[in-house]
Amino acid sequence: MAGITNKLSDTSLRKMIGRESPNENFYADGDGLSIKVSKTGVMTWFFAYRLGGREAKPQRLKLGNYPDMPLKLAREKRDQCRAWLADSKDPRHQLNFTSSETLKPVTVKDALIYWISEYATDNRANVKRHKAQLEKHVYPYIGALPLAQCETRHWLECFDRIKKDSPVAAGYVFQMSKQALKFCRVRRYAVSNVLDDLTIPDVGSKHIKGDRDHTDEEIGQIWQASQQLKFKPYYASMLRLLVAFGCRSQETRLSTWSEWDLKKWVWTVPKEHSKGGSKIVRPVPQALQPFIEELHEQHKASGLLLGEIKDSSAVSQWGRLVWKRLGHAEPWSLHDLRRTFATKLNDLGIAPHVVEQLLGHTMPSVMAVYNLSQYMPEKLEALNMWCERLSLLAGEHENIILMKVAK
Repeated sequence: MAGITNKLSDTSLRKMIGRESPNENFYADGDGLSIKVSKTGVMTWFFAYRLGGREAKPQRLKLGNYPDMPLKLAREKRDQCRAWLADSKDPRHQLNFTSSETLKPVTVKDALIYWISEYATDNRANVKRHKAQLEKHVYPYIGALPLAQCETRHWLECFDRIKKDSPVAAGYVFQMSKQALKFCRVRRYAVSNVLDDLTIPDVGSKHIKGDRDHTDEEIGQIWQASQQLKFKPYYASMLRLLVAFGCRSQETRLSTWSEWDLKKWVWTVPKEHSKGGSKIVRPVPQALQPFIEELHEQHKASGLLLGEIKDSSAVSQWGRLVWKRLGHAEPWSLHDLRRTFATKLNDLGIAPHVVEQLLGHTMPSVMAVYNLSQYMPEKLEALNMWCERLSLLAGEHENIILMKVAK
């Protein structure tokens, strides 16, 4: 049964400060809390407890010195120790753990870097972009704050700052940060729930999925332009590959010659370059093989398909202006070429599952588990048909131009 608590008072304690005595003395406050007064008047708080019942050896845990630790705080520490005991936890271990957390807390930057190194590096194709966004929008403002002390309002200030110029980017950074904090929480690295109640509309806006696809005349003009000198060689080659394969720009931008089998004519995109995290296997259509051989001759020394790796932001910026340079009436992005690719192949009668595999999409539900076929003959037939169609459309477009000139 607990004894009478709160026997001590601030008044009595202040009178003991610096008082010398021939002996050390302990003064009990109750429920295991006492203060030791040394011969020279140094006053130290202790918590006495037993692990394993009254037969166990009593232990004494130092809490801190008075008056640095006032009476009120010492009682709070005692109550916390008693709560740990009730939960079958050793107060000594728990106090050491919480003290280390307080003295060297996990910061916001620590938590996000932990997520980058332990998860994103192996599971996200855009990890460089993640790092750049965090270094620009989060670390300079709240990176040094202890994660446990970083409140929702602190995060919102970061998101609001991004939202002024780019609401979509604000939503992107929010989603990334929310996932990172959940990962840290699940892995017991650090705990923060301050983003749990927020959604993308609270901080910015979602990326609006486009519905732009190209007319036959437009895609013919794009295909023709990719083979002429309208653009610098790097971008002309990339554009040609994007149109022919329906691939993502990062798949070509990061591609190395180790991915290309020029004997079997197969391009295998490794999972680290794939947005979906799975390798993508594509046959190389016959019409494109001389172009690939030409690229290999030009860039084999570099080991890179396009001879260099340009930053994703530079490629995106270039892609946003192509429609203007080609004189198209409506804007489009490089990603819209994938939508055109999928639409045109379906119009040609290609089976949807073949189109999805060429796009590098994950097969739905049970098919993803049991159906491991790469459908290589079907893919090759589809790409050969598509290249023939592109040549026809490019020729049709050239005829249209000649007719306009003749008029």
